[in-house]
Amino acid sequence: MTTAAPVTWPPSLWAATAPAGPALGPLEDDVRADVVVIGAGFTGLSTAIHLRESGVEVAVVEAAEPGWGASGRNNGQVIPTLAGHDPSAMVARHGEAGERFNAVLRDSAQYLFDLVRKYEIPAEAEQTGWIQPVHSPGRFKLAEKRVREWSAIGAPVELLDRAETARMLGSEAWFGGFWNRAGGHINPLALTRGLAEVALKLGATIHARSPATAMTHQNDCWVVKTAKGSVTARALVLATNAYTDEFAPDLAPEIASEVIPVLSWQMATKPVSDNIAKTVIPGRQAMSDTHRNLYFARWDARNRLVTGGAAVLPGAGGANLRPMVADRLKRLWPQLGEVEFDYVWSGYIGMTPDNLLQPQIPGYPRIHQLGPNGFGWVGCNGRAVALSISLGRELAKATQGAALDTLGLPLSGLRPQPFRAIVRRIAPLALPLYRRLDAQEI
Repeated sequence: MTTAAPVTWPPSLWAATAPAGPALGPLEDDVRADVVVIGAGFTGLSTAIHLRESGVEVAVVEAAEPGWGASGRNNGQVIPTLAGHDPSAMVARHGEAGERFNAVLRDSAQYLFDLVRKYEIPAEAEQTGWIQPVHSPGRFKLAEKRVREWSAIGAPVELLDRAETARMLGSEAWFGGFWNRAGGHINPLALTRGLAEVALKLGATIHARSPATAMTHQNDCWVVKTAKGSVTARALVLATNAYTDEFAPDLAPEIASEVIPVLSWQMATKPVSDNIAKTVIPGRQAMSDTHRNLYFARWDARNRLVTGGAAVLPGAGGANLRPMVADRLKRLWPQLGEVEFDYVWSGYIGMTPDNLLQPQIPGYPRIHQLGPNGFGWVGCNGRAVALSISLGRELAKATQGAALDTLGLPLSGLRPQPFRAIVRRIAPLALPLYRRLDAQEI
């Protein structure tokens, strides 16, 4: 079994501010459980919690520590939509399963915040809503369509004209938009570590620093092997997303080949004074707009404005973009004055472009049945925070024999990306194309 050296990430704001995670040991024996989960991020830990709430024995194997990957390195926006796809698109793609998925997605932000409150997780959670402003007048039609579609299935959304958008964001840069009152933001690493603590208190077992090197189905059981042990279980959930082949390229090559890990950077400003902060997104909503090369921002608990994007140059991780991003923030919010950053960090987003000729259009999540009682998903496309928690609940039900036609799991066949290694290298070069397309009216 081939193993790989994982990438080394720069320290993040979340690592500097989140409570310490639980002390966990590696897997060093051959053990049994009813369900084995690979990956201790949002999906894996949510699955473990929901299994333990039902009294099911579960073992989680994690390659590093809970939150080491995307779950602990993202912007922390809690957004109950997909990137680029509205409810009608999921129904067209998956029929009734798409309708069930839309209901799960619609309620995913509320479900996350309710879970945080239920278990009193110290995740700096603020359910202040999520705003999607439009960056050109023509895109107001897009906001109207999204409000129309999400309203039709009961989502708490509201259309914003240009004046209301300016009032809510403290900026004249946008031309209207919409907001979803259920959204908001969290400290993602604090949430991940908190979920791990909850899972442990409920009786789950979590093995850290134990990269899964193989998973096989034999004699009616799943066997997951690590360097020093194994877990044998009746059911399995693969919850590794963009990091599926980061530690062991041969773990699930067909799943790994579906997703393109795209380097994403985050930046946090130095703390902003209360007087200024009250004029920049004064309601403290999460915000991400309609640029393909997204403009997005949210406040953290210490009045740092946290923004981000995709990196063009491999290895740069966003640090080379400080001047450009500072200029962008000053252009959007002149009242900020000179902008300085305390933290710049990066990580992978799991992208699933469905058409390589149209890389500017995000793909769909890919949810799979891997075999008898085996399930997994990849393809967050930048919207995993809320969705992962709810999918963990659905995956837990699936492993316990719930009828798949009652769950929000639109299953699909494997669709490996052709020339994945090449696409992974050139994907960041699409950013200049995105910027040109962003300048065009629709």
